[in-house]
Amino acid sequence: MREGRWATVTESEFEHERRGLEAIRQKLPDDDPWRAWPNFTFTANTGHVREVDLLVVAPGGVCMIELKDWHGSVTSENGTAASARRSAGVRGDLDHFGALGFLQGLLTVLRDSGHTGLFVVLDEVETLQRVRSDARDKALNALRQLIDEVHSGRFPGLYLVITGIPAFYDGQQGVQRLAPLATDFTTDPRFDNPRAVQIRLPGFTQESLVGLGVTIRDLYADAATSPERVRTIVDDAYIADLARAVGGALGGKVGVAPRLFLKKLVGDVLDRVDQFDDFDPRRHYKLTVASSELTDVERNLAATVVGGSASADDIDLEL
Repeated sequence: MREGRWATVTESEFEHERRGLEAIRQKLPDDDPWRAWPNFTFTANTGHVREVDLLVVAPGGVCMIELKDWHGSVTSENGTAASARRSAGVRGDLDHFGALGFLQGLLTVLRDSGHTGLFVVLDEVETLQRVRSDARDKALNALRQLIDEVHSGRFPGLYLVITGIPAFYDGQQGVQRLAPLATDFTTDPRFDNPRAVQIRLPGFTQESLVGLGVTIRDLYADAATSPERVRTIVDDAYIADLARAVGGALGGKVGVAPRLFLKKLVGDVLDRVDQFDDFDPRRHYKLTVASSELTDVERNLAATVVGGSASADDIDLEL
């Protein structure tokens, strides 16, 4: 495919990607409607920056291609990559019943070892929206079956959380495709049903952010060299001051502050109080927020503090 149809947005910094892209370019035809755009990024509705290795427009549709650097054969058994099986030390057939049977056994071992249970998070389930519709429906039904089995008491001690972006829960390509997984959130949040298959998590407020900080402080103090000193120096009042400062650095958007707040609380304050007897965060620490330690969403909010605007709607025009 010649330049023009193959529109290079930016050159890849990885040599193996450049080799892979060139090999694909040589194979693609120069006929309509074929077009290709390699190596570009875009900002999703959630504010996250996503990277695409190659986007190809073909007669049958639009294809998004992910490049991987791998030498050798690629095999799978029952949909599980052979390399993943080797890494986990799994031998023989691995199916639904074998995997859940192993989970039951693991929970028994944990319980007999004195542990309360097991906390499992299935994150980024929104990736199911990008697979074929038949595979997507099969995966959604598997989630429903897993939830049913957890609810039936088959896995005592297991706490399962399934997380994803709002589009997975609200859009037509996610859980709305399967009625047992869908939940109506158009009602007053005060009356959300805690027994429903989905629960709505409200954003952080100043009060709940301080409460989170106090909990983390207490957990840290329990394992610290001087627990009482940690609790005394980093008292509730200081945690509240730090939470306000972090929220202010992000334009007052407390809802997106927990990640940065906890990073500063633990790494900049608690670690130093625990290691240095004369360290007092009120005298020896000043909150600084570098652009390099922010996510894209946080960076956009921080820009509003400097004098920018959060969106086009925030700009006043004199007409």
